[in-house]
Amino acid sequence: MRPQSYEEVIGQAIWHPNSPLHRLVTSNRFSSLIFWGPPGCGKTSLARVIGKAGSRGFVELSAVSAGVKDIRQVIDASLLQPVGARTLLFVDEFHRLSRNQQDVLLPALEQGAIQMIGATTENPSFCLNHAVLSRSLVFRFDKLSLETLVLLLQKAFLQEKATRYPEATLEESVYLRIAQWSDGDARKSLQLLDTLLATHSEGLIGEEAARSLESFVVLPFDRKGDFHYDLISALIKSIRGSEPQAALYYLARILEGGEDPTFVARRLIIASAEDIGMASPQALGVAVSGATACAMLGMPEARIILGEVVVFLATCPKSNRSYVGYEKALADVKKWGDLSVPLSLRNGVTDFMKTQGYGKGYVYAHDDPAGAKAMKYLPKEVENARYYEPSANGYEGKLPV
Repeated sequence: MRPQSYEEVIGQAIWHPNSPLHRLVTSNRFSSLIFWGPPGCGKTSLARVIGKAGSRGFVELSAVSAGVKDIRQVIDASLLQPVGARTLLFVDEFHRLSRNQQDVLLPALEQGAIQMIGATTENPSFCLNHAVLSRSLVFRFDKLSLETLVLLLQKAFLQEKATRYPEATLEESVYLRIAQWSDGDARKSLQLLDTLLATHSEGLIGEEAARSLESFVVLPFDRKGDFHYDLISALIKSIRGSEPQAALYYLARILEGGEDPTFVARRLIIASAEDIGMASPQALGVAVSGATACAMLGMPEARIILGEVVVFLATCPKSNRSYVGYEKALADVKKWGDLSVPLSLRNGVTDFMKTQGYGKGYVYAHDDPAGAKAMKYLPKEVENARYYEPSANGYEGKLPV
């Protein structure tokens, strides 16, 4: 089902006749391209179509198995070709190349010894050598839309029906259901369709038959990659934005994807202090209690606990003033260094220390609240600083600060 020509490549907005990528490729005016996007979105397919077009040589390597020797062989062979016919090297899973392996490509790219396309599912900012990145143009591929996947599935079924399943018919809703389960991944959608046809090869295949595929569907989640951080970021920002519906959705995505619930619980503890703070001080206690309960129960029951904590935090009044206040204080600590503590605040535990003024002028707040309030507590250099400025939200709005 892979496209065989430029016209058959579908589903990516960056690939159309007037796009920069299309113009670069068709005019052969590129040196190094990086295709970045999720699995099954067409990176490899487009690279192979580009490689087959024109008269230049085309070599495909997988970074999973290729080494420095393989890369150098391609470069050496390309140097034997005329300048206009230099080899196009396609490196799949580019993020798996080590820094040393990437370094081998630098002179060849600099001198125009080869053209290169690299495909990666990882953020190029993190996985590419900066020197390679500076010599490359990065094009981001999106997940394929439901409409694109449905079109692809319909085309695949018609092809299979003519040769292998002449007695089978699919309800239109089945295409959409498979597309929804595939999460923008064409490869996954075709695998699910193939599985469905292998187990239901005759008659009308409808929603009931399609539900047999549900056990094969696993939500994608990468505990170390961008996907991991994107979902966690979305969860925290939904809580910060007081959106419990969105927060619950992202929590479900994260937990069903296999994330450790204790990691989520730790993030919620941070959010309770950073984003809710003194507007609802009990939020920190709720988050800590939730983390303790998660550690005791584990999954799947931990999802119930985390759901309650997420809803509570999302519906709390919000304030980051204590966090901001700390950062302001930290800035002064870095600016002024080790300032002397006022003598009135030091403990005069010996007679000598008392003769030096330790504790002189200190007012015991329980005996004289007004007098204690009037004291100077900060070092002289920052005595007028205002680090904590309470908001008007929730409990914080009632504080006598």
